[in-house]
Amino acid sequence: MKKMQPCFGLEFEIYKTKDIFQQANLMNILFIHQNFPGQFKHLAPALATKGHKVVSLTLRVKEPAKWKGVELIPYTIKRQPSTGLHPWLVDFESKLLRAESCYSAAMKLKKRGFSPDVIVAHPGWGESMFLRDLWPEARIGLFCELYYDSINGEAGFDPEFPQHAPDEEPIRLRLKNLSNFMHLEVGNLGISPTEFQANTYPASVRDRISVIHDGIDTEVFCPNSDASIKLETGEVLTREDEVITFVNRNFEPYRGYHVFMRALPRLLKERPDARILMVGGDGVSYGARPAKGQTWKQIFIDEVRGRIPTKDWQRVHFLGRIPYETYLSMMQISRAHVYLTYPFVLSWSLIEAMAIGAPIVASDTPPVTEVISHGDTGRLFPFFDQDRMVDEICTVLSDSDMRDALATSSRKVAISRYDLKDVCLPKQLEWIDRLAEMQPGKFS
Repeated sequence: MKKMQPCFGLEFEIYKTKDIFQQANLMNILFIHQNFPGQFKHLAPALATKGHKVVSLTLRVKEPAKWKGVELIPYTIKRQPSTGLHPWLVDFESKLLRAESCYSAAMKLKKRGFSPDVIVAHPGWGESMFLRDLWPEARIGLFCELYYDSINGEAGFDPEFPQHAPDEEPIRLRLKNLSNFMHLEVGNLGISPTEFQANTYPASVRDRISVIHDGIDTEVFCPNSDASIKLETGEVLTREDEVITFVNRNFEPYRGYHVFMRALPRLLKERPDARILMVGGDGVSYGARPAKGQTWKQIFIDEVRGRIPTKDWQRVHFLGRIPYETYLSMMQISRAHVYLTYPFVLSWSLIEAMAIGAPIVASDTPPVTEVISHGDTGRLFPFFDQDRMVDEICTVLSDSDMRDALATSSRKVAISRYDLKDVCLPKQLEWIDRLAEMQPGKFS
């Protein structure tokens, strides 16, 4: 039986829990993600298409809205961060503030009659920390992105950027995991994009975490022999040009920007016809920020610019953040796509490049080695070895048969393991079904 109730100015079609499996087999599903849809951009609309009532609480919108069948409900952070707080507690307080505010918005939903059968949350910002207290009968699924590790993870990986207080780093990370731990206490199942990310979690809960990638639409991310990209200079580049691509959300050390920049003087000299196309922003997504008033992008430009002749520097193009269609075309003309990362979360862009058939040259770091096999789906090099990186790029650029073989193999892997429609989304929907059938309770 359905009933209509107003909520935040929107009309909600609510499915009573008792009717879910007896009648329409439909559910009320709540997504929690501060920047929704994030990793749920395919799953949430797919559930709405199936007829489920899908709602999201998010910071991303200011007013109630609807997106691909999903009701978007805004919440706002109610309190300002404290001053003079112990530095080890700053991270947890920021998560607590979000959790409190999200809980307050969720209570308003509950008062208007909304009761989720399933909650799917990205716990990374703490938002969903108290939702078990509000809806004890809900099944809670967690997006398990990363459990912080002071030994095997990204902390301390790069000696150039040591921790401010290395002796205290294990303590800081233990407290950073406090939100993770509290979520594991109330969740039922987890989902993680890669084995590397899932394996960062404690062994006691690992068997509850399914490894299912977010999914790549390999029909969109596919080769295109007619692709081209027009630069600001008016010049048009095609697959006939020697194009090297490098993509970051933001240019920063976590994604090897500094290593790539330091390789440019030699790379430009070795490949006099190459064009370097670099996509990314000036901010910081991960890790420490540079000194006030500076950007990592400009810091490393300044470091290498004096060793690169102007005629060579003119072949380096910082494209900033570009439209989706431009990004796709750029990757389709790439003869060598370079990807580096600390032992950290894997970027979508790497799998997208594989699906497109761009020959990959990547750092020999987890989780890259989970998807790239040296000599088969790409060429690998030690993260800090910029000369080895240049050697591998030159090897790929000099051998068209190798490029073709790498492209064919990497696209085959992208389709067989990471295709959205045939592999990942069906597995995600099966995961939701398993979650819905569980008894409410602890993760472990």
